[in-house]
Amino acid sequence: MVLTSNKSLLAPLLLGFFIMSYLTIGTQSIGVCYGRVGNNLPSPSQVINLYKSNGIKGMRIYDPYPETLQALRGSGIQLILDVPNVDLQSLASDASAAAAWVQNNVVNYASEVNFSYIAVGNEVLPTVYSTSRYAQFVLPAMKNIQSAITSVGLKGQIKVSTATYSAVLGTSYPPSNGSFDNHVSSFINPIVSFLAENDSPLLANIYPYFSYTGNRKDIQLPYALFTAPGVTVEDGRFQYQNLFDASLDALYAALERVNGANLRVVVSETGWPSQGDPAATVENARTYHRNLIKHVNGGSTPRRPGQAIEAYLFAMFDENEKPGLETEKHFGLFTPTQHSKYQISFNSM
Repeated sequence: MVLTSNKSLLAPLLLGFFIMSYLTIGTQSIGVCYGRVGNNLPSPSQVINLYKSNGIKGMRIYDPYPETLQALRGSGIQLILDVPNVDLQSLASDASAAAAWVQNNVVNYASEVNFSYIAVGNEVLPTVYSTSRYAQFVLPAMKNIQSAITSVGLKGQIKVSTATYSAVLGTSYPPSNGSFDNHVSSFINPIVSFLAENDSPLLANIYPYFSYTGNRKDIQLPYALFTAPGVTVEDGRFQYQNLFDASLDALYAALERVNGANLRVVVSETGWPSQGDPAATVENARTYHRNLIKHVNGGSTPRRPGQAIEAYLFAMFDENEKPGLETEKHFGLFTPTQHSKYQISFNSM
């Protein structure tokens, strides 16, 4: 990364010092998602250098882009690699295609790239129009990818999962009442069983931002930003001061109802946009990310005391070609010019 002034170097380093300080504590970790839905983003090699210079130890990528995988060689960065939704059918219907996918995108790099998880599909649900056509292929594709991983001797080293999100729940409040939507039970229950059999975590995208903006009447902004002055939700013996914990514990409660009590949840996306909505400000984004990382460093949710939280911030960069609401383009920690959008000082916490 070439920077033209000390000032331009300072902001990324401050953010990096902040992130690195938390990444190295115990088994808890913060990673950052690297999306490429933009026409003005740095090259993969520049991106990897930015991760390394900022001490970011984890990355999620949404497809097996060869240039990114090549740039990751020898970086030491832990990786979540996605199987794109559009590839699910072919990998579900043909075990040899899954074996080839694993060979080309995992085995060929595994000696120098640290794969942690393979996310077979992202936010696929049979009840959502945009993804329903993929739902029948998720579990068969997971099974074929798992078989391929096992056959090359990487079982246990690389975990096979899928990334879900809040719409999988029919009830989420209070968190102890968390349960999966009845309309998705035939989809999610066998996936939970598969994950339990293979000692793999469930990946989940958790966004207090969207929960708040979808229900501003009942959810207060401080509760979403980790800044509530005290307990906001009383849930039997559990007390909640932030929406992130409540959202994560609602998912844990739902898992317990379908024989998934021993499953761990990895938060595969979480973030806060800095533009495009009254709540999407630079200050709110800074506050959310600062407090989230402090919380991950601190440990656990009320329902899972002592259990480390693993979370991936979304996202590394603003992505100017993302479809949907304007906020979708403004989730980045960094601008495409590789400058941090806001400074976060570890010492200020």
